[in-house]
Amino acid sequence: MAPDSSGRRLADAAWAFPLVGAGIGGISALAFLTSQLLGLGDWPAAVLAVLAGLAVTGALHEDGLADTADGLLGGRDREEKLAIMRDSRHGTFGVVALVLSMLLRAAALASIGEAIHAGLALVAAHAGSRAALPLAMRVLAPARADGLGATAGRPRTLRAVAALVIGLLLALTSLGPARGATAFGLASAAIITLGLLAHRSIGGYTGDTLGAFQQVGEIVMLLSAAAK
Repeated sequence: MAPDSSGRRLADAAWAFPLVGAGIGGISALAFLTSQLLGLGDWPAAVLAVLAGLAVTGALHEDGLADTADGLLGGRDREEKLAIMRDSRHGTFGVVALVLSMLLRAAALASIGEAIHAGLALVAAHAGSRAALPLAMRVLAPARADGLGATAGRPRTLRAVAALVIGLLLALTSLGPARGATAFGLASAAIITLGLLAHRSIGGYTGDTLGAFQQVGEIVMLLSAAAK
């Protein structure tokens, strides 16, 4: 199935994914800073920062994470896994994945504590976690004949590489050269691992697995930024 014009535009704009992520991270950082200025502690500020990101994205990536967890962990074969992922209802694996995602991100931010450093970590994590998505769309095949994977098309190699470079530069700028490179490298390794699992389990990627890639990358980058 050939990608439609709206899908093709998504593939063509893939290079800007980390820039969009940086904007979302900036909004979350503002929520963290505002919460602290209002006298709230590190944990309430961290939770509100995570919720701000969910509000901006409509929890799109969180929904993908939950569906991916349900499908990959709950299905017996490829067809059943894809059917579970398409079901809008969330099962046990999906709920656990959502709770862990929000808890780990909030814990990392609360551990950082200081508003400026936490804000920069949010910008780096949201940008860096989206930087690998165009490459995943380029390398992996769509797992089904319809849905995002089939309609979005494959970003051109130059655009996928540009997204990686932009995400890496934002990580290096926000977290510093050493920590930024470490966080970006670990997040990339985690996304690659999940991508290999998706390829083996369902034959490629879906919109849900892209959301899961982003969530895993964001969690790893925030935890890396919080490491002492």
